[in-house]
Amino acid sequence: MSKLAGTPKKIFLIATEASGDHLGAALMKELRDRLGAGLVFEGIGGHEMTAQGLASPFPIGDLAIVGVSAVVKQLPMILRRIREATQAALRADPDVLVIIDSPDFTHRVARRIRKANPSIPIVDYVSPTVWAWRPGRARAMARYVDHVLALLPFEPEEHRKLHGPPCTYVGHPLIEKLDRLRPNPEEERRRSAKPPVLLLLPGSRRGEIRHHMEVFGDVLTMMNRLGIEVEAILPTMPHLLESVNAAIAGWTVRPRIVVGEEEKQRAFRIARAALAKSGTVTLELALAGVPMVTLYRGTAIEAWIARRVVRVPSIILANLVLGENIIPEYHQEECTAERLVPAIRSVLEDTPQRQHQVDAFARLDSIMATGRLPSQRAADIVIEQMQAHP
Repeated sequence: MSKLAGTPKKIFLIATEASGDHLGAALMKELRDRLGAGLVFEGIGGHEMTAQGLASPFPIGDLAIVGVSAVVKQLPMILRRIREATQAALRADPDVLVIIDSPDFTHRVARRIRKANPSIPIVDYVSPTVWAWRPGRARAMARYVDHVLALLPFEPEEHRKLHGPPCTYVGHPLIEKLDRLRPNPEEERRRSAKPPVLLLLPGSRRGEIRHHMEVFGDVLTMMNRLGIEVEAILPTMPHLLESVNAAIAGWTVRPRIVVGEEEKQRAFRIARAALAKSGTVTLELALAGVPMVTLYRGTAIEAWIARRVVRVPSIILANLVLGENIIPEYHQEECTAERLVPAIRSVLEDTPQRQHQVDAFARLDSIMATGRLPSQRAADIVIEQMQAHP
């Protein structure tokens, strides 16, 4: 039990996306277990954080905005929410502020709070991608963030090299899900059976569905024409189901749609290979042992910006964690069935390319291991900051 136990403490948390809400809820539970029922939580979060006792002043769905043009349209609302979040945190005068991911929002709030009340320690849970682009953010963060909780094992060294704030690798939440991602003996047999299961993962936002679904349909059509037999499964979430169904309405070959996290994990456990939009899902697939081909299509302006600012050899998280470009990736105009189908075929069949991915994925457990749950290590740092700034 921490020496803070028995003293009423207040923690203000800000999360604006579902992934951050999940991290925040696990951290809240761990902190309450250690510091007692007298601990007070305030801030902004979603359903999971609400279940842990936080009353958010506005729904975080307001801030689930993707793409430059969408942000511009919603800018007045975003700026209003930033002001509201800042004012709420200053009124609360917490013992520590924890900002969780969503740096375009949370870091604007953190900078304002540091200026108005420098005595409030600030912990950033999930490092911005300073290693990929805008490396100057790391040095800037050192002025208003006291500690960064990293999800990826290489991030502390990146912050050190870039003169960022102190940074600790606490572990990725995916390592808590390994038993739900990896097959039992029966599911392992299905992975090797015919026809092989091919996962289609176009993204988790409506904009991503819009950008990627056409090429996914083209891929299935070409595979069918070439006689490449697969059982195609497309996992999605309830709020995207209507968009997904509309997108596949004109496909000549239709996948089986499964809905919800549990069904998605079941599909991962029987999949032979995947075609996936780049993002966290690539690390999820790698931990599940599913070889893949990845792609990303955005707007023309997003592609123009990315080509000029991205400073890493790959945008695939699994490649970055492994330290080498194991997984093939296709961007923008490269995203065609003519390019993708041969690559997918090479990971569906028993090829050196497939085995290379399988062998590399087997190293991830040791690379990402911490020996404790991410929420436990994160709670250590939050409590340390509270103790260092009484």
